[in-house]
Amino acid sequence: MTAADPVLRALAHPVRLRMMSLLWTAPMSAAELARELGISHALASQHLRRLDAAGQVELAEVRARRGGRERRYRAVRGTPLSDRVDGTALLAEALAHNLRERAARRAADTPGVTCDAELWVDPQAWERARSRLAEAVAELHDAALPPHAAGSVRVSASVMAFPMTEDTPPDADGTAGTADGDGTAGTADGAGVSGAGADQ
Repeated sequence: MTAADPVLRALAHPVRLRMMSLLWTAPMSAAELARELGISHALASQHLRRLDAAGQVELAEVRARRGGRERRYRAVRGTPLSDRVDGTALLAEALAHNLRERAARRAADTPGVTCDAELWVDPQAWERARSRLAEAVAELHDAALPPHAAGSVRVSASVMAFPMTEDTPPDADGTAGTADGDGTAGTADGAGVSGAGADQ
C-alpha cells in the first residue's frame, strides 16, 4: 500500500477514524455524525462521502425525515487499519491526534492501561502477544453498544503494535551507534505500542 491507496487516505484522518467508531454499532446520517462530532453538516457529509468512496461505509437505510429523505450509513466490518502496513506513519499521526484529544477527557480515578514499549522478544512471544492484542480489540468492538446507550461506559482504545527494523547496526563493541559514531542508541527489532481502535 502507498499514500495513494484510497482506503489509507480515507482512514488516515482523525475525524474519519472517529466516524468509523461511531458507525460501528449503529447506522448514522451525516447530520447525526455532525452533532456527535461537533462539526458542520457540510463537513460531516464530505468526510462520509470520502469513506463511502473508499468502501469503508455502506448505506444501511433511507428514511423519511422532515419532508425529505435521510441516508444513514454503517461501517463495513473488517480490519482495514491493521491491513495498511505501508501506511503506518500516516495512521500513527491520526491516532496520536485522537489520543491527545481523548486523553484530556479521561474520567478521573478510573483504571486503564498505558504502555509505551520498544522491546526485543522471542518471535513466538511476539506472535502470542500480537494475537492477544487483536483478540482484545475484537472483544471491545464486539461488545460495543450504540453511542450513549443506557448503562454503557465510554472508553478510548488506541493500539498500534508492530515489529521494527534495525535502523543502525551495532558497533564493534556491541553498542548501537549513529552515523557520526556518538554511541546514541538506534531503534531495533521489537514491538512499539501506542495506537487504533474504538472511541464509542
